[in-house]
Amino acid sequence: MTLSELKAHYASHGQSHVFAGWDTLSDKQRSAFQTQLESVDLDLLADLYLLRNEPSAALPAREYIDPLPVVGADEVPPSAKTAGELALWNSEVAVLVVAGGQGTRLGFDKPKGLFPIGPVSGASLFQIHAEKVLALSWKYETEVPLLVMTSAATHAETVEFFHEEGFFGLAESQVKFFQQGTMPALDLATGQLLLDAPGQLFLGPNGHGGTLTALHDSGLLAELEAAGIKQIFYFQVDNPLVKIADPSFVGQHIQSRAEVSSKVVFKEVGEEKVGILALLDGRCGIVEYSDMPTEMLNERGDDGALAFRAGNPAIHIFDVPFLKRITTGAHRLGYHIAKKKVPYYDDATGTTVTPTVENALKFELFVFDALPLADRWLAVQTVRDEEFAPLKNATGNDSPDSARALMIAQAYRWLGLPKGSVPVEISPLYALDADEARSKVEASFAPTVPTYLQAE
Repeated sequence: MTLSELKAHYASHGQSHVFAGWDTLSDKQRSAFQTQLESVDLDLLADLYLLRNEPSAALPAREYIDPLPVVGADEVPPSAKTAGELALWNSEVAVLVVAGGQGTRLGFDKPKGLFPIGPVSGASLFQIHAEKVLALSWKYETEVPLLVMTSAATHAETVEFFHEEGFFGLAESQVKFFQQGTMPALDLATGQLLLDAPGQLFLGPNGHGGTLTALHDSGLLAELEAAGIKQIFYFQVDNPLVKIADPSFVGQHIQSRAEVSSKVVFKEVGEEKVGILALLDGRCGIVEYSDMPTEMLNERGDDGALAFRAGNPAIHIFDVPFLKRITTGAHRLGYHIAKKKVPYYDDATGTTVTPTVENALKFELFVFDALPLADRWLAVQTVRDEEFAPLKNATGNDSPDSARALMIAQAYRWLGLPKGSVPVEISPLYALDADEARSKVEASFAPTVPTYLQAE
């Protein structure tokens, strides 16, 4: 599109103000800005603006909300692990880590994946996750693809970190980086695009659901499909305990012919701040804890347990054909609209305005909107202490201290030792689960028979 065509296109949508200050830009800035403007879907933004006063999607009536059936942690058939291991042997599984966030709430001014969490080693979150993928690759004699979703704020530093660390032993070709999408913000009163500076739109991350659409838009999804990948294991970078591509979970997903499978941790306190998997009008969905009425959060069944206790640790498996379906055409995930305070550049005064009230519309995609689109789904319980140590806060619950304590406690359990006061850490390159750790320890201490006493 030529510059004159681009200006006419923006004028037809009442957005000519974005070109204010064009003459002050360098040639390089103009080229970058023109590329940015060409990528904006003005028709979509105009449609979304018309929905600005529509009420947020409400929960269905209570009679259409039911607890989600969950396969218990002790109900996994032995055949599931065999099926999952076969999929890994056949190079059919890829691993996707969502790593677009900064460690701001941790007091860490870098991408969260760089945070040093190893209780003894100080290993970063990225190292722990990458070494799990490396251990799987060794075990199943394949190169399990590691897909690292970054954001504009974390991409360059994340890529640099992987290069500096030699990709943690993985082949460079095994690690695929792709960026989460962005969306412009619109002025609440006028619908005009907000600027961050002359020649720069204000762009915000398009939500965790943008992971799935970016996977498609980057061309990675097609590349994976062509390589024979059938399932993508999805998790968030801030959980050091996650069992990456757990063969039993992968196998359950395959055996149930699910399009989406999710792990859940059982809640013990209704007000715990974690999303809840439930049946919404007969479909699998996730309800934000803040959206569920207090009486439902605390509702209990005949067994005394919380009725809605299937907490969401953000661990999923997606079938590749399903991802293709929900990231293209009419089935593509839809945006949620939020009214926010967004600082913006005022071209009339040449200053940046910091609003004190909501002045803008931001648009986000939610990954849990994908779940109700699946025709077949599966939810499997995982033991909280074995697989959920979220790293959200600087202190208290879900902090580095609490995550390290859970990692140390797991190491003692895996080694069959009573909990002690000395920090212990098990590298993923040593063992990926309790059985492997215990067998290696037992082998290390097994008595050996001197050669001269061995039978001929």
